[in-house]
Amino acid sequence: MNIRFSEKPFYLSKEQTAFVLEKLHSLTLDEKIGQLFLPINYIEDEQELRAFVKRFQPGGLMNRPAPAKLNQKRHRVIQDESRIPALIPANIESGGNGAATEGTAFGNPLQVAATGDASYALALGRISGAEGRALGVNYAFAPIVDIDNNTLNPITNTRTFGKSPETVLKMASAYIDGLMEGGRNMCYSIKHFPGDGVDDRDQHLHTTYNTLSVDQWEASYGMIYRTLIEKGAPAVMVGHIGLPEYVKAINPKATKKEILCPGSLSKEIVTGLLRERMNFNGLIITDSTSMNGFYAHMSRELAVPAAIANGCDMFLFNFSVAEDYEFMKAGIEKGILSMERVNEVVARVLALKTSMGLFEDQAKGTLVPGEDALKVLGSEKAANLARDCADRAVTLVKDEEGNLPISPETHKKVMVYVMGDREDFYGNQKVGDLFIRALEKEGFDVDTFDYSVHFPDPADTTKAFIEKYDCAIYVLSEGTSSNQTTVRLKWNLPLANDAPWFVNDIPTIAISFANPYHLRDMPEIKTYINAYTTSAYTVEAVVDKLLGRSEFTGVNPVDTTCGYYELNL
Repeated sequence: MNIRFSEKPFYLSKEQTAFVLEKLHSLTLDEKIGQLFLPINYIEDEQELRAFVKRFQPGGLMNRPAPAKLNQKRHRVIQDESRIPALIPANIESGGNGAATEGTAFGNPLQVAATGDASYALALGRISGAEGRALGVNYAFAPIVDIDNNTLNPITNTRTFGKSPETVLKMASAYIDGLMEGGRNMCYSIKHFPGDGVDDRDQHLHTTYNTLSVDQWEASYGMIYRTLIEKGAPAVMVGHIGLPEYVKAINPKATKKEILCPGSLSKEIVTGLLRERMNFNGLIITDSTSMNGFYAHMSRELAVPAAIANGCDMFLFNFSVAEDYEFMKAGIEKGILSMERVNEVVARVLALKTSMGLFEDQAKGTLVPGEDALKVLGSEKAANLARDCADRAVTLVKDEEGNLPISPETHKKVMVYVMGDREDFYGNQKVGDLFIRALEKEGFDVDTFDYSVHFPDPADTTKAFIEKYDCAIYVLSEGTSSNQTTVRLKWNLPLANDAPWFVNDIPTIAISFANPYHLRDMPEIKTYINAYTTSAYTVEAVVDKLLGRSEFTGVNPVDTTCGYYELNL
């Protein structure tokens, strides 16, 4: 069994190791198979959820963000019905709002990086950990250590700490320190191995590729992963991302199919690189296998057992849990997945849970805290830190004609164009509404562009518009999203009558509360601001800076020029 129980990240004693092996041998085949899976829960009825956990006994189960009391109750049900304590993960990469709707929406990783100050990453980790623990969450699907190398990538973007490997490492390391301050009853995955951000496509839709050479990869992604593995990372999440040049280096005889295999199914990437060359001893979990990037390589019936056989330890999410369990069992029966490998994987899962103290907490009945613990969510202290982070992060990319500051006295009448606005996945309000209300509160007279009007009225002359408005502001909220391959500004069709044709006539300002790369779609804009996150704290910080009450201190974590000639002069 290729597990070093006494070494990082487990550090098990002889007694704990004996406990793990004893527990392993006590499990039935069905119970062992259960430990390989971490489904997502869509069941709302409590009795149905109880029956599901009793039947499948999964190694973990994830709930999407919901009201705190509801998710805490669901977590308690999961643990009550689990014979082996369950891993309860959450995407708490940007704050406790990844686990509960009342959790603190601290800020996207790119916003944190824009402060230039790792203490905000530390605070993000502390808040995410404290609020997650209050709900019974014991596994952070964070931090993201991808590098935003490609400005067209629809996934990395504001979910990364930027384009600098050194900054990514610094911020991710601080996040981990903050997350783990609350104790060992929390683990985390660094993700998405072997590294997203090179391709301009979305692994949710197809296998994507990190095409760096071995040396380039080692100097960037490899440096980050090796450092965090040495730091003690307990788990690595493997994406549906290929690493063709490294596969060829590990296996010079690799076929085209093997070279193009996603990391989640690649023996060369998971076992050859991560487990053997990088000496990683912890848990390897796939990214969501509901993504088409997982399906693209082979039939799911083969892929389910192959993912474990080729080096992954846990299988994340399903379309049909019952079907995937049968696929795994059939894979064992057909010899695709050996029992020796199953036992090794389950031992590693049990070792992680033992190292986290989950069996001890199960015996004490403390895997999920009481309802009083929820008081920590959305605390004033956390809100103040999020507000400070937003203030430090807002970045003035350019103000070429000195359009700032503005005031109701000098720029009374404002036309606002809101583009791409929507509530985000975690329930943040529409930033356009927040921003317009904030301007009106300051005394500005605000009109908003009517996107139902596609053709100009002949009575609306250029001169009349310029005489009417003192300023035009674009509120950009075209954020990145899974399964959305294009993240660009979408002008009003058919004539783009919302384009900044007046940029040389009245002060025109663009503020992006999401994608930091919108200058590519409006290079003529003279004043451009990146704010990174669609939160009320960010809106407050932006308005303060527009009015000159606060200085711009944010630093660009990415190349906002996107390499365009005119933007680099």
